[in-house]
Amino acid sequence: MLTAFARAFKTPDLRKKLLFTLGIMVLFRLGAHVPVPGVDYRNVQTCMDQAKSGAGLFGLVNMFSGGALLQITIFALGIMPYITASIILQLLTVVIPRLEALKKEGQTGQAKITQYTRYLTVALAVLQGTGLVATARNGALFGNCTVGNQIVPNQSIFTTIVMVVTMTAGTSLIMWLGELITDRGIGNGMSILMFTSIAAGFPSALWGIKLQGKLMGGWLEFGLVILCGLAMVALVVFVEQAQRRIPVQYAKRMIGRRSYGGTSTYIPLKVNQAGVIPVIFASSLLYIPALLVQFTGSKAGWATWVQANLVKGDHPVYITAYFLLIVFFAFFYVAISFNPEEVADNMKKYGGFIPGIRAGRPTAEYLSYVLNRITWPGSLYLGLIALVPTVALVTLNANQNFPFGGTSILIIVGVGLETVKQIESQLQQRNYEGFLR
Repeated sequence: MLTAFARAFKTPDLRKKLLFTLGIMVLFRLGAHVPVPGVDYRNVQTCMDQAKSGAGLFGLVNMFSGGALLQITIFALGIMPYITASIILQLLTVVIPRLEALKKEGQTGQAKITQYTRYLTVALAVLQGTGLVATARNGALFGNCTVGNQIVPNQSIFTTIVMVVTMTAGTSLIMWLGELITDRGIGNGMSILMFTSIAAGFPSALWGIKLQGKLMGGWLEFGLVILCGLAMVALVVFVEQAQRRIPVQYAKRMIGRRSYGGTSTYIPLKVNQAGVIPVIFASSLLYIPALLVQFTGSKAGWATWVQANLVKGDHPVYITAYFLLIVFFAFFYVAISFNPEEVADNMKKYGGFIPGIRAGRPTAEYLSYVLNRITWPGSLYLGLIALVPTVALVTLNANQNFPFGGTSILIIVGVGLETVKQIESQLQQRNYEGFLR
């Protein structure tokens, strides 16, 4: 990987792309430290210092914003509205025939879906920005902070509108920066910005574990966390690269005097076909009951049960529900993102078949059978990786922002592998010498 980066910096056009990408990443991090107008920054810092349990209910969104959410900066919403909009559009593609037709139209249809994603991102940013401002005004953003209700001193309608518009504009700017990286830089822009947000919290989280440690001045715990992180990275790389290759043979066809087909290829089915999306779905769904209790202030029986079982990450009920939801959403997302019948029909249309399996419905049933078999280990792997922060919380007394958590490791390793592959492919294109030297 380091060799690929060194060779890329020696190539003039790739060096420009890498420097452009790094410049956008620096600009993105600068925006994560500019406060929103109307926020008392001193009170925010006081509440941040008093917080003992990490980000609490807002840990997932705070991680995706690189810590900007709890500091209420112009990039407080981060990339999360765009991620949510992309997932919603992807789910609606299966339900709405118009979106499904656009998806099949190729580049033109994809451009239209991208436009819809931008509009939905702005709408979600307005909604989430309004919720964040309301949470900050009533002091619920930081649980037991003494000055939590003084974060927004001026609670007029005009100030609220300015704050919401500023955060929405910040999300739109992030979306534009991500598209700039995609067009002029290296890799997928949104993924790179997500990588930047998550990686930005690693140094402080690691140093916090060292300060909390009690053995050898905290260095023993620090070393154990580093070793645990390296082992998790190796495991994630191994599973993310693992795939089941289903062989496909295309029959020869004579069109005029020319022969077409007769080639062999394969369908790559990844073990972790769903990626990190099941973890995001499960985390978001488990946040909803606790948020309802926090906003309503209810003292009913259901509210007491939620506070006792679904707020603390180390509670057995929370762990069990989290694990089962990840497994469920892994199967759910794979079912809507990969259609065996459509793949079988396309193979039959172009004269392809799986050796030993008849074309048509038997092929679709075989693909569905194989997909279900490999989704089981993939979903269990996701559930175990996602529970690593809970184990750290119990064993190392680390906070909820444990640096090598499941979501963060999955995203960082996935983006890193994809970026390195793109750099290597571009290097190969520029250094290809042909068959004859």
